[in-house]
Amino acid sequence: MRVAFVGKGGSGKTTLSALFAQHVSRSGAPVVAVDGDINQHLAHALGLDEELSFPAPPLSSRIDEIKDFLRGTNPRIASRESMIKTTPPGRGSRLLRPLGDDELHARHVHEVGGVPLMVTGAFDESDLGVACYHSKLGAVELYLNHLVDGPGEYVVVDMTAGADAFASGLFTRFDLTFLVVEPTRKSVSVHRQYREHAAEFGVPIAVVGNKVTGEDDLLFLKEHVGDDLVAHCVQSDVVRAREQGRPHGELEADNTRALRRLRAAVDARTKDWDAFQEHAVALHLRNAAAWADRATGHTLASQVDPGFRHGPEALRAARPLTR
Repeated sequence: MRVAFVGKGGSGKTTLSALFAQHVSRSGAPVVAVDGDINQHLAHALGLDEELSFPAPPLSSRIDEIKDFLRGTNPRIASRESMIKTTPPGRGSRLLRPLGDDELHARHVHEVGGVPLMVTGAFDESDLGVACYHSKLGAVELYLNHLVDGPGEYVVVDMTAGADAFASGLFTRFDLTFLVVEPTRKSVSVHRQYREHAAEFGVPIAVVGNKVTGEDDLLFLKEHVGDDLVAHCVQSDVVRAREQGRPHGELEADNTRALRRLRAAVDARTKDWDAFQEHAVALHLRNAAAWADRATGHTLASQVDPGFRHGPEALRAARPLTR
């Protein structure tokens, strides 16, 4: 199941992404985390020393190789140049399993704090004035488009802050999106934006209250987000100690219970591969018409394979193409 954590900058979404991924990993369930935020802090939230860089290459640095690998022998995709971030898989494409035996995972995954992690890559000086961060996120979108995950498997993505997460089709790639909301008017205003955007595509969202200090905070969240609130985390001395590099004990019981509720909410979802593919095709056609046909010189609507049905059956048919 794919899970995204989103929210206003400073709401704690990266911290909760790390805590949730570690919570799931410690239970023995397979999990892979992806840092998809313009501020690449998930590795450090998982425990990587602040002075160290993530040792595996970022996904965005090898996007051409990723395209070549994923398009496989799909006859509808003529070249890497004609493959854009929304290009959906079809017959002949390489499909992935979470942490499968393939070159993409072998090259880009490194374990941090007990969690296998991939990073998108930072926005650097060479990008200033000539690129937007969503061009880097294209590698993550392609990865999720070609991934076949099942029940009891978790992909956890720390997304960009604010409503900017809806600026690409990536927001439709998840089984459940957790919106991290603080008990403030500014934070709950982001919730209203998210509900409107998500409703347009039928994307399920749930709210996680964060930095709750008492009953007044909890009542404020319930008043403003209503039934979307599935769990809340209290202000954590343990998390603060982790962030400051000080010794710390086990996470507070209230916050551990909140993580269990989040996992239960994810596990209650039913994977809908048909809807997943419909969203992928609709967004690809929208991008093709808006800019990609002109940019690539190809009619990208022809990349849609009407005979392809995503999911476990497609994976079984594609298995001879995986390493």
